[in-house]
Amino acid sequence: MRAPLRHPAPDHDALVVGEALIDEVVAADGSVREHPGGSPANVAVTLGRLGRRPRLATQLGRDDRGRSVQQWLSASGVVLAPGCEHGGPTSVATSRLGADGGATYDFALTWSPDLSGVGTAPLVHVGSIATLLEPGADDVLRLLHRSRETALVTYDPNVRPTICPDREAVRGRVEQFVGLADVVKVSDEDLAWLYPGEGAMTVLRRWATAGPGAVVVTRGAEGSVLLTGESCREVPGRSVDVVDTIGAGDSFMGALIHGLLDLVPLGADARTALRGVSVETLAPIVEFAGEVAAVTVARAGANPPWRHELAA
Repeated sequence: MRAPLRHPAPDHDALVVGEALIDEVVAADGSVREHPGGSPANVAVTLGRLGRRPRLATQLGRDDRGRSVQQWLSASGVVLAPGCEHGGPTSVATSRLGADGGATYDFALTWSPDLSGVGTAPLVHVGSIATLLEPGADDVLRLLHRSRETALVTYDPNVRPTICPDREAVRGRVEQFVGLADVVKVSDEDLAWLYPGEGAMTVLRRWATAGPGAVVVTRGAEGSVLLTGESCREVPGRSVDVVDTIGAGDSFMGALIHGLLDLVPLGADARTALRGVSVETLAPIVEFAGEVAAVTVARAGANPPWRHELAA
């Protein structure tokens, strides 16, 4: 009998596409601190700290802030895709913290990445500003169309009304990406902004029939809701003392991807396999993602836990 063809293992098990930037955090008392961040970059860092081999396709300036972001990514095992540096300044997100640790955001950024040399991976994740802000958003959409031929696709809208306030236009673009994704994670706050007056479960059920094999809505300390086909499961959250919420959703997304990589075969076959997975099988992965997010909100900034911290 002829032996099956064996392909070499990929250098990276996840390709994350999106913004990396500097988070400038203004505390409730007026003090200011800076640290690297950006929603997709935080997802990649979470994956690296959990022991994965993520590659990040992003856009960074050739400046001190860009070098700071690169060092932060490298320290967590994240490899930059070719073509990430550009001549402009590194983007900045200003987070203003309230007394409860919640954050509001202002941004100074551009998004026009070179995605020509990003390569492929068994799983591709996109989300946040990178999927909404032109001219780069169209390039991300085209990349996703190509990636579906060989990869599982995950997506987190993580909308930023400060940058993209046109609700109708954002909603249309989000629904395009939902239709291309296999797994979608969305916050209840994003759903409320995208679909004011419409119940979250109504939207989730509509999204679940548009393409994804699984949809998860996060609700902070109240946990999350997982929907696969016609099956639905509430997943409890964890109560912790919140320092701030920066990066919580991103660490949840990274941990969710980590679990998916263990659950289904790598590559395009994962799409078929995922549709055969029950909500009972997926629920522990979603619960683990909530635990990772809980660690993140219990300390300052987007600082997801390392694998050995969770083991402890």
